[in-house]
Amino acid sequence: MQVEQLEILDFLRAHPPFDELPEEVLQRVATAVDVRYYKAGEQIVEFGQPAEYWHVVRSGAVEVFRRNGTLYNRLTAGGYFGEFGLLRHGRVRFPVQALEDTLLYLIPQPVFLELFENNEAFADQVEIEDRTRLRQVMSRREDANDLMSATVDTLVGRPAVTLGSGASAREAAQRMTEEGVSSLLIVDDNPHVPELPLLSGILTDRDLRTRLLAPGLGYDIPVADIMTADVVTVAHNQLVFEAMLAMLRHNVHHLPVMKNQRPLGIIALSDIIRYESRNSLFVVGSIFRAQSVDELAALVPDVRACFVRMLGEDASSHMVGSAMAAIGRSFKQRLLELAEAELGAPPVPYCFLALGSMARQEQLIVTDQDNALVLDNRFDPVRHDVYFKALAAFVSDGLARCGYSYCSGGVMATNEKWRQPLRVWERTFTDWIERPTPESLLNAGIFFDLDGVWGRVEWAAQLRELVARKAKGNSRFLACMARNALLRTPPLGFFKDFVVESDGRHTRVINIKRRGTAPLADLIRVHALAIGSASINSFERLKDIIDAAILPLGRGQDLYDALEFISMVRARHQAESLAAGEEPDNSIDPEKLSEFERKSLRDAFLILGNAQKFLKYRYQPGRAN
Repeated sequence: MQVEQLEILDFLRAHPPFDELPEEVLQRVATAVDVRYYKAGEQIVEFGQPAEYWHVVRSGAVEVFRRNGTLYNRLTAGGYFGEFGLLRHGRVRFPVQALEDTLLYLIPQPVFLELFENNEAFADQVEIEDRTRLRQVMSRREDANDLMSATVDTLVGRPAVTLGSGASAREAAQRMTEEGVSSLLIVDDNPHVPELPLLSGILTDRDLRTRLLAPGLGYDIPVADIMTADVVTVAHNQLVFEAMLAMLRHNVHHLPVMKNQRPLGIIALSDIIRYESRNSLFVVGSIFRAQSVDELAALVPDVRACFVRMLGEDASSHMVGSAMAAIGRSFKQRLLELAEAELGAPPVPYCFLALGSMARQEQLIVTDQDNALVLDNRFDPVRHDVYFKALAAFVSDGLARCGYSYCSGGVMATNEKWRQPLRVWERTFTDWIERPTPESLLNAGIFFDLDGVWGRVEWAAQLRELVARKAKGNSRFLACMARNALLRTPPLGFFKDFVVESDGRHTRVINIKRRGTAPLADLIRVHALAIGSASINSFERLKDIIDAAILPLGRGQDLYDALEFISMVRARHQAESLAAGEEPDNSIDPEKLSEFERKSLRDAFLILGNAQKFLKYRYQPGRAN
């Protein structure tokens, strides 16, 4: 073989889908390759022209377009294009242009077709255009979680058993015995729609034990006096995983399932537990049974084991992040219960806020604590702040012992600045939006991802509604937020190779949170604010953004896949560190990833980079969005 062909052979050996081909096949391909050079901006293939070659990018970068001229994909070294034309009708389907000075390997059609017909693994990898490689990876991950994609109605084994709220406790117990159920739905007559009774509560075996028998009340007491009101429900078409999260979040064991405002049935913890790693459910139960901070801190190994197990069970990052956030919320809730037991009842009502990744339900095992306190408008610092300062310290110190490190930026309720009455928070948020400054924009990136975890949680919803209402259509504020979202860029160099750095403990690594998941969350937040989305989770925000059609066609799904893949690389890295007995972090060495992972990660970072360019274009001061 000639020197040039030996170089081609070395390149093919190192890149999928060639890397698993037999050596003799690779040698035949290398001798058949035609090498061509294209200058930046030069057209490589036109739509409709005869498809004669399969193209592999040796160096440089190319852009693949749809027939209407919109960008379809951007490929760098190792990328390939043209298989659709060769496999279907023999005509080019996607025009391609050189983005940079580019060297291509052209494999003649007969050679490509021979490879495709005789090598199944090769065919499996190239049958789908390169643009959809990341989508294919994520689809396979979604397929691996079929149980978690089941809807709640598949768990309903029998129709709901109901009872009027005027019935007695004795009648309720008799009805439960007759029907062989452990819970009843309590309903009231609906004066407006008589045929549609109103759900007013739920009564369980536990309610009868703790609220009737233990206090020694009479059996003729109205069932309304011992039921659980303000019942948590789920819709029939929600995911089983979402039902599990509702149980974790509200610490309940029974959920009424509603369809068209009617009770369809009840699902219990025993119905749902087989759809999710038992560890996460058991950890939350252990948290609420803990009687001291010491007992809570002792659960840290269980939390870490739960995290590792979920990754081992191939749960998606959305599932892992949601479950870990539910565990984090449970720690906060139990700490607040313990704090109130020690300090006494609060002098005025309050809402304890979760901020950042916990509020977005995107928390992993390496995380700090971001929190704040919303206080009743009757709050008087002189009379009341001693209590709330002590409450905040109790919770913050407890969280630190449970694995949630102190926020280095001081975004904690222990900071007097972040313990304010509701009216002050409303004024502050309004000011941040209407008169943005560099400092307030940084704060908005943290505080505009907020959720209430204890107390008057409806205040958190009020603040989210205020932000959504005032940010939507405010072009100056959105432009400023977009500019801030561009400060952290993906770690790709000019030639689309990884740019590594040193984080103090490691060299030649990528901080995948700072350069990946964080900038993705930032740009998704800007789009969500622009459309007035009420969602907090980045994946849910993306669904709203896709529905609003503010992104070029297909880009929303690209962002969804990029966020899922980068998050999974980060989560797996942390789980592998824990399994090896090492302290987890966010720094990954790309050289330790497989070739397939590196290529998919590069795809994801390219999607992030392109999304940031679009963000810069879309949100400009004075531009209608």
